[in-house]
Amino acid sequence: MPDSTDIVIAWTTLPPEADAAALAHALVQEQLAACVTIVGAVHSVYRWEGSVEASDEQLLMIKTARRHVETLRDRIVDLHPYDTPEFIVTPVIDGHPDYLRWVVGSTGDE
Repeated sequence: MPDSTDIVIAWTTLPPEADAAALAHALVQEQLAACVTIVGAVHSVYRWEGSVEASDEQLLMIKTARRHVETLRDRIVDLHPYDTPEFIVTPVIDGHPDYLRWVVGSTGDE
């Protein structure tokens, strides 16, 4: 059985006009993610090039195995419309054992 520390959630945001579903499908098809949850209509406030900016975005929660993080990051950078895409990773510290097995199995690791 996989340990919960084998699983991570990677986060990225996309502009509202971007095809988040197409990106999600590509990541799951390529077994870089077991699941991508698309959360629409978030509003981000951030500092960019010395100014405080704000924009509407879509949030993607990408559930994957830790061993795929580097490849996933490279793929996000390739597919992403932003020059500097958000890509942060949160470790999973606990979870339902069957779900953890499913994430690992769905990313070609089991």
